[in-house]
Amino acid sequence: MLQPPHSSLQVAAVPAQRVPARDRDQDAPWHTEAVCRRDEAGLFFAPSKEPTAARLSREEAAKRVCARCPVMVECREHALLQPEPYGVWGGLTAAERRVVLARRRRRDMELKKAARATSRIAAAG
Repeated sequence: MLQPPHSSLQVAAVPAQRVPARDRDQDAPWHTEAVCRRDEAGLFFAPSKEPTAARLSREEAAKRVCARCPVMVECREHALLQPEPYGVWGGLTAAERRVVLARRRRRDMELKKAARATSRIAAAG
């Protein structure tokens, strides 16, 4: 399950008119419905030596495209599972995806630690 984004990250919200995955054609891959398929690929991937202001502007424009995409969540999960090291995927930049992945790893470690503690208590009791 996707963790909610940290408040300091400006992440595009899933639009209200989003079509639930269960209502889509299950035979078609998720990316066939991606809004970005109709947009310039350069919007989602940085050119070499891009100035910071231009990068931030481009990334915000890419996130606006993602915000209206019916498969934003699927795209984001794909980028987190691969993991995709570059570009804007599912409304997240590469740096934002690294933060999400780090949080998931910490959460998983905490859950494993709690499970070990619970099993020790049960064995002792």
